[in-house]
Amino acid sequence: MLGIELAAAATLAIVLLIDLVALEPTSIATALALTVLVVIAAGWMAATLVGLLRGQAWVRASAIVWQVLQFAIGLGALEGSFAQPAWGWPIIAVSVITFGLLFVPSVVKATQGRAGSGG
Repeated sequence: MLGIELAAAATLAIVLLIDLVALEPTSIATALALTVLVVIAAGWMAATLVGLLRGQAWVRASAIVWQVLQFAIGLGALEGSFAQPAWGWPIIAVSVITFGLLFVPSVVKATQGRAGSGG
């Protein structure tokens, strides 16, 4: 699931970068801020996924925080004058499913070690 989230964040970052260069945004500051935030999110997800593949203990906390933020983004997509339920509900669903999977005993056990800690 984290890999799917990373792919989505990276794809969105690429689309926003292309839009920033190819189109004239209504507000350059808003467009830049959104693009930078999505690039940071993609970097965060990439670091978390690499940590997961290395069996690092910190990845569960990172992934849990990401799921909470992603859930909030999904809720935000459901509200307001620019509501996008077609985006909001899938984001919420992925967040809830991934959050639940992070507490499956096999995932907890796999992420308790500190591979490469040298201590």
